[in-house]
Amino acid sequence: MKDKQNLLGRRKFIGTTATLGAGFTILPGHVFAGFGHKPPSDKLNIAGIGVGGMGFSNLRNMETENIIALCDVDWEYADRNAFKKWPLVKKYTDYREMFDQQKDIDAVMIATPDHSHALPALMAIKNGYHPYVQKPLTHSVYESRILKETAERYGVATQMGNQGNSDDGIRDICEWIWAGAIGDVTHVDAWTNRPIWPQGLERPTKSKRVPKTLDWDLFIGTAQWREYNPVYHPWNWRGWWDFGTGALGDMACHILDPVFKALMLEYPSSVQGTSSTVNIESAPNSEFIKYEFPRRDNLPKVGMPEVTVHWYDGGLMPPRPDELKDGEQMGNSGGGCIFYGIKGKIMCGSSAQNPTLLPTDEMEHFQAPAKSIRRIFNAMEGGHEQDWIRACKEDKDNRLEASSNFKYSGLLNEMVVMGVLAVRLQTLDRKLKWDGQNMQFTNIGVNDEIRVMTKDNFEIVNGDPRFDADYITLPASSTAESWIRHTYRNGWEQI
Repeated sequence: MKDKQNLLGRRKFIGTTATLGAGFTILPGHVFAGFGHKPPSDKLNIAGIGVGGMGFSNLRNMETENIIALCDVDWEYADRNAFKKWPLVKKYTDYREMFDQQKDIDAVMIATPDHSHALPALMAIKNGYHPYVQKPLTHSVYESRILKETAERYGVATQMGNQGNSDDGIRDICEWIWAGAIGDVTHVDAWTNRPIWPQGLERPTKSKRVPKTLDWDLFIGTAQWREYNPVYHPWNWRGWWDFGTGALGDMACHILDPVFKALMLEYPSSVQGTSSTVNIESAPNSEFIKYEFPRRDNLPKVGMPEVTVHWYDGGLMPPRPDELKDGEQMGNSGGGCIFYGIKGKIMCGSSAQNPTLLPTDEMEHFQAPAKSIRRIFNAMEGGHEQDWIRACKEDKDNRLEASSNFKYSGLLNEMVVMGVLAVRLQTLDRKLKWDGQNMQFTNIGVNDEIRVMTKDNFEIVNGDPRFDADYITLPASSTAESWIRHTYRNGWEQI
């Protein structure tokens, strides 16, 4: 009890001292917000969960604070970077044990596979720890909603790891559109070069020996059990439905972010998905998704009419705008989006990088509106993480929330993973109507079924092609509900 009181007192001290200094570091309007020198007593104690890949980069951008605990299910993978960089820090395999044993945590960075984001984030929030969670925020719509609502209830500072949300590009796009530079936007095309990992795969029939440094049971976590195979880990987990959300989950939180923010979107009214062959195990190699959003409240200088958003991945691309010159790249190497307004077009790359009017030579005489959104210094090189750290140190009643806090990113993520549902439910052959408030499709009947491929073999026998494909039929309504909510393995805490 005494330790708990000391801990609460320490957190109150951090919040109070940060709030007193907020006037010097949090500047209004167009002025940059930054950090100066902080005494050791003003540092957060940060724990990392999933530190072998992107989590290591996130933690390096948080080194202004105390890194006090590292947790990873694969100690060989984590030892490549994080364990070597912080050799004296307490190390764990199971984040549940870390939360139980380590009582000096202030904030948690989570960069595990998608299916293992929500539970540790929820546990952190309920312990009063501020969570930073890599994109996509969660594996399912329901998990996003729970994290958003729980974070608000507990008053913690939150951030999703889509660092472009803190950069200047997304702010420029918002300011241009809100000032009426291209008029009312009625359509957006968005695309990515992903996947750049294997997808469209069937589950391996043979298991492999689990590496001695990997706790495979903890890697599986809340997902349904399967035997170990190196096609799942490390890194290739993203293409498997049980662990990841495919190209859409990987990149849409970056690429659709400026669309969601600039157009002030919330719940789609409908979604449709088509793709290359999709099976029960793995995301398809390419997909097209159509979102429809209802009218929003108009702004003083621009209307917010109904808008259609198209998503392309796996090599599929939207039509090339006539305003682009021959040889001009659409977006950047990772993808991009194009806003179609009634008076013009705006194009940007992935993470809203390098926004431009189309044709691009219009930028020579374009008078950009005054900057009205707070800028964040060095967003793509640590500023995104540092803005969250700033928010963590401010009193919750007077806090300036981080740019991609869960109130915002939870809704963004719901839209993204709802697109995953549209692809998986595509054999219903209809536009799926969505009730966002209640998290359900309204036009799937109790007798509707979906047909999903389980095997797709091909061989040549005596010069003739032989196709061998198997399918299963699933009840659409209950299956959709299980994918919306996420079904956890027995023995794991249910969200």
